[in-house]
Amino acid sequence: MALATYIVGQTPFPEFSAVLMLDDLEIAYYDSTTWKPVYRTKSDSKYYDEEQSDAGVVFQDMYNSMKTRDIYVKEHLNKTDGVHVYQRLSGCELLNDDKPGPLHSWDAFDGQCIEEFTYDLGKNDIHMKKPWIISWDQVKWLHIQLCENVYHPICIKVLRRYLHLEKNNVMRKVKPSVRLMRKKLPDSQGLQISCLATGFYPRHINLTLFRDDQPVDDDQITGGQILPNGDGTYQMRKSLVISDEELREGHKYNCTMKHLNLDNKLDIIFDTDKYYPGGSVSLFVVISVLVLMCVAVLITTLIIWRKRRAAGQGSETSLTKYSPSCEYTM
Repeated sequence: MALATYIVGQTPFPEFSAVLMLDDLEIAYYDSTTWKPVYRTKSDSKYYDEEQSDAGVVFQDMYNSMKTRDIYVKEHLNKTDGVHVYQRLSGCELLNDDKPGPLHSWDAFDGQCIEEFTYDLGKNDIHMKKPWIISWDQVKWLHIQLCENVYHPICIKVLRRYLHLEKNNVMRKVKPSVRLMRKKLPDSQGLQISCLATGFYPRHINLTLFRDDQPVDDDQITGGQILPNGDGTYQMRKSLVISDEELREGHKYNCTMKHLNLDNKLDIIFDTDKYYPGGSVSLFVVISVLVLMCVAVLITTLIIWRKRRAAGQGSETSLTKYSPSCEYTM
């Protein structure tokens, strides 16, 4: 995929820039400052001149068409002068049998989608939504000619080349690890539970929170964005606030995760039984009860030991023989 950005107006950024991606790996960067690609990953030097030429053809054409369309779109949408951003996301895909798949493209102006199309290589046909200034027949002819003879061949060629170079990176599979977190909110606002999946690759994952076996509505959940880790893997966190009233009602909460590297879905149940109505049992209360229990056991043991000693049953009886462990875990 190539994400191209054309900016109108005074900004510190280049007028035109593009980022070339292989799945989620950045391959190269290109902008109107130098009009040359800057590689972000390893490349094969024997293709340097060819790639420079291909980049010039594709990105120069993108620049010219986006600049022309920007003028039309501003008039059509009645946009005033100032800073405006025109963006295009274009790319191709390889199917499982290494056959070329379709070519896709989406255009947006100031964040609003204004055009999208798909080039079907097998049918040699274009499927387009929201065609712009020229007639449909002209659009179809122009796009088919460009796609069939320029964009699609170059895209597939570059895709195959860099897939070979980066195969071990983009084809790797890393299973996610899951962490369940609970946080008592202040002022009796309830309990926040969070399900965090982290360390997974590829980035596609399905993480769902359930209440009584029903998916929780999205407007009740915070988070849900896929974020990068520093090691090339990804993470996703979803959180839900459970009120004290809901805690008293004893609902069942669980988190379900599906990922490419999991044979079956992973289902994690949240244990809310430890929380009494009105909030969680405080750590101070738990520790206090355990300490009192240990003190009581110790006093009882001392009494028994002293009685046995007074009765002449031997002063060498080990105290630890009668003293249970006072260790505890939280």
